[in-house]
Amino acid sequence: MTSHHTPVADDWDRQLADAFGMMLGRPLNEYDPDAVYVAGVSGNLIHEVEFDRDAAWVRPQALSGAEPVHWDCSLFDDSLRTPVFDAAGSIFAIPADRDSPALPEPFASAVAAACFGDGLIRGADLAPLVAQHGVNLAKFSGSWVVFFARLRSDGTLLDAFRAALDTGHTPGDLVPFEAEPEESWEEGLATIEHPGLRAHLAYFLTDGEEGLMPILEDASARGLDKYGCEPVVGWEDGFGQLDLTIVRLSPLAAGA
Repeated sequence: MTSHHTPVADDWDRQLADAFGMMLGRPLNEYDPDAVYVAGVSGNLIHEVEFDRDAAWVRPQALSGAEPVHWDCSLFDDSLRTPVFDAAGSIFAIPADRDSPALPEPFASAVAAACFGDGLIRGADLAPLVAQHGVNLAKFSGSWVVFFARLRSDGTLLDAFRAALDTGHTPGDLVPFEAEPEESWEEGLATIEHPGLRAHLAYFLTDGEEGLMPILEDASARGLDKYGCEPVVGWEDGFGQLDLTIVRLSPLAAGA
């Protein structure tokens, strides 16, 4: 297996970090290196097609983190890749609402005790309860929903960006997007030395019509703010269909 940690890969990571820092307006190394940073997907699309209730999320192998969750839906124009999620690191809401069918006891009580607040529980904390009680959550559709759909990454800010913006690990992974960035970002984009990376990231610095629009000051932690989580940056389209968010998790939400 080829390791990503080679001089060439390390230089590419540097170029990515510099580009992401430009988008944030501060270097990535100024952020807490010991914190857990995650990227999540929300917006109307994931709810309208009910992917946040798809049985793939609650497979034991997915909840334990042994297998990823794939969504057969390209999030970005011109991209053939589809997003890969981490069910173990995602956050579930149980129950989803007051009209949800009840989960069986004593499983329901065990889940309630493991929630870190307001019926929210990490997939990794749900996994052992599913195994212990022998409950197939796929049979209880409507009793759970994915509250924060985490894209698969290693917990670093660099990798959260890489997952959110779908850059991959090598220059060959870049998507040849064609999008006009907002004029205010042109100077910053000009500092990116790799033309493919410059074109790729321009898609995430638009007015939201043909690409995504960055959200800095008004970024949201997508309902996790009240649990000590902090938004870093977000992106959204101009039609309310897709939201991407990078969040710094609190120890409570990270399960630390």
